[in-house]
Amino acid sequence: MEFALVVFPTHRRVKARKVVQASRRLGERYAAWQAGEISFAEFDASVQGWINHVRYADSWGLRRHVLEPFVW
Repeated sequence: MEFALVVFPTHRRVKARKVVQASRRLGERYAAWQAGEISFAEFDASVQGWINHVRYADSWGLRRHVLEPFVW
């Protein structure tokens, strides 16, 4: 398994390609929820899982940026 963070002496960042993958996956899950293919609980679990994964990095702005397009 590949680690999704780049560790620097002063901070940690999420790899760019992992951000792209997560954005696409969350977008697909959002569309599935809007179409009624999955429940909100399933979509929310996906979002919460991603948030818990990237919270180990300095990612407050990243989380806002990735989650901004989704209308709750």
